Order: sequence, then C-alpha cells, then structure tokens
Amino acid sequence: MSQDFHQSLRRRRLLQGLGAISVAGLPMLARAQTPPTAQVNTTKLAVTDTEVVVGQLHSSTGTMAISETGSIQAEQLAIDQINAMGGVLGRKIRVIKEDGASDWPTFAEKAKKLLISDHVATVFGCWTSASRKAVLPVFEKENGLLYYPTFYEGLEQSKNVIYTGQEATQQILYSLDWAKKEKNASKVFLVGSDYIWPRTSMKIARKHIETFQKGKVVGEEYYPLSNTNFNSLINKIKVAKPDLIFAAVVGGSNVAFYKQLKAAGITGDKQFLVTLSVTEDEMLGIGGENFAGFYSSMKYFQTLDNPNNKKFVEAFKAKYGPKSVIGDVTQAGYLGPWLWKAAVEKAGSFDVDKVVAASPGIELNTAPEGYVKIDANHHLWSKSRIAQGLPDGTFKVVSESPELIKPDPFPKGYQ
Repeated sequence: MSQDFHQSLRRRRLLQGLGAISVAGLPMLARAQTPPTAQVNTTKLAVTDTEVVVGQLHSSTGTMAISETGSIQAEQLAIDQINAMGGVLGRKIRVIKEDGASDWPTFAEKAKKLLISDHVATVFGCWTSASRKAVLPVFEKENGLLYYPTFYEGLEQSKNVIYTGQEATQQILYSLDWAKKEKNASKVFLVGSDYIWPRTSMKIARKHIETFQKGKVVGEEYYPLSNTNFNSLINKIKVAKPDLIFAAVVGGSNVAFYKQLKAAGITGDKQFLVTLSVTEDEMLGIGGENFAGFYSSMKYFQTLDNPNNKKFVEAFKAKYGPKSVIGDVTQAGYLGPWLWKAAVEKAGSFDVDKVVAASPGIELNTAPEGYVKIDANHHLWSKSRIAQGLPDGTFKVVSESPELIKPDPFPKGYQ
C-alpha cells in the first residue's frame, strides 16, 4: 500500500475518534480551500500560505490554574481537530501560549505581546472577569479578537470579544428562580470571592431577590482570592439560618470553603446551597464527598447525555487521560476555535473586522452542550441547567431550561 493511503487512513481514523464538529452551512469534513494570503490577510496578521498563528492566554499557574487548565486543554483539542480536518482556509493553526499567572496586570502585558509583537489572528483566553477587564482595553485599542469562555456578570458588550459562556440572565436569574420555585428559598446568604465578577453577580442577585422575588438577603460576605479560612463566614451563616447559600467563591478557595463547611456540619442534606462557580474542574480539588448534595448552576455538565457530548468526552479523555474531567468553562473554551473557524470561513478572511462582521448568526449544531448560536450582541444563545453534586464528584442534572435562552447582557432593572 502507498504512503499516501496510510496517511489518508490515519487521518480518517483520527477524525472518527475525535468526533468532528459540524457548523451550520459548512460541510463537516470538506477540505478547506486555500485562497491567496494577500486576499485573506490585509492587516498584517501572522498568516502565511500554510499557517495561521493564534494566541492562548490563561492562568497555568497561581490560584486560578485549578479552573483554567481545562480551558487550555479543550482549546488545544479543538485546534488539533481543526488541523486534522485541514485547518482554516487551508492553513494549519499554530498556537502561542502565554501564562496570565492569575495576575491581572500580567494578563494585560501578555495580551499586548500577543497582539502587537506576535500579530496573532485571534486569542482564546481569560477566565476571571478581572482578567478580561484588564485585557479589554488592549484588544479594543489594537483591534484584536478575544474568545472568552467563562460564565460572567454581563453588563458588557464589545466588538472585540465573543463571549462563549453564560451571562447573568442565563445563569444567575435562572438559578434563583429555580431555587424559589423548588425550595421556596426567601432568606438568602450571598458569598463570593472579592473581585468584580462575584460582587457584580451578587449585586444582580440581591436586586432579583429583594425587588422581583420579594425575598430577603440575610448576609453578604466577600473574601480575597486564595483565602483559605472561612470559619468567620461559617459562624455568620449559622447565626443567619438562611434558606439558601448563594455562592460565587472561585479558584483554589473552593477547596477550603467546602471542606470547612462539611467540618462545621453544613452539608447538602441539611443546607440548601447553589453555586455559580463549581464545575467538574473544581470538584477534583474539593472532593465529591465535601460537595455532595449541593447544587451548581451551569449550562454544561460532563454527564450530559447526548451524542455530541459523548464524542467530546471520549476525545478529551483519549487526549488527556481517563481521569481527566470536563467542566462548564472547559466546554465553552472548546467552542471558541470552532466558532472562530466558522466565522473566518464565512468571511473568507482572517481580518478581524471581517470575522467580527461574519460572527452574528453563526450556529454550532454539534456543540457538546447542544445547539448554540452567536447573537448580534456577541453572546451565545444556550440552555441553562442546575445539577446536584454527587459523592463520586460528578453531577446529576435536575433542571434544564425548556428552550435556549437569548443572551441579554444589559437586563432592564438590574443596572
């Protein structure tokens, strides 16, 4: 047999194993055309006849590494799959990885490097709202394009960002309405890490609880990133006796938070708790036995039972090991390269302005979470879900929005 035949066979098996993503309007395994570089790159990006360079900007070190490692892995998996299909406009993707090191000024400096020195065509990155806010002026000034994968507080819309996670109406309001309906929760204790996302999220939550649900906030506390002592908070919770603890503690602090809750006798069988920030990634550190019975509000859980997700989980574990896990932001990170590929090929160009113009209306039919679509406001239409943590560290979905929720980053009455 010829060498070409063997290469073709290996490529076919790789694609079958990875479960290639189909994008509405684009043939799934069509060999990408290779238009002239001068035609598809008029703004001096790092694009050649055979290669396009993109950036990855996440925290691979520091307190946020526990949350961001999955995004790094999923974005790379998507890029590997796209390259196995022939790349984007006939060009293979090369990645320049930068470490934001859980430090917001470092994120800004690395963003400048990627856009100004490396001339990357796009960047997949950030996790916290603080890191996104730090890099946003850089992307807007240099006209770069960022695919941001994290659920966040909303109240933002930028030409230079595609938001692949949920905003407040899709996560915060949905989960509070579910808590009110299912558990009649009217006395709520708010707790979060001390930076923009938890504080803004809890401001929105308080408004919803007090104004729209006619409930009462019986406590509100914030703790520094990397904080590991929650004994004072736990005492305040015991005194307040809330119907619901509504939590937005992030990163490594989650490990101490849930272990100390259990040690103090605050467990899922006794206390109703919904978090906006514990996915399968954090659960690895927390331990299922410490989170069991509590609830998490996300649009994606690894246990989702659909053919798209089964292929994705199989490919992820094949690449990163059978014990690897996939959380909400990991899956949202995986969507970024596919959405960018679809927009580039729709635009017929890597130029940021043309890619941005082509993005609204892009649909991903086989995203692991299910069908998603980019709205004109650069956020995704997606479903919302509530899942209960199990002792083995997995989640059981107990509620799902019946329809896709249209993103509304500036909800009336919450600003």
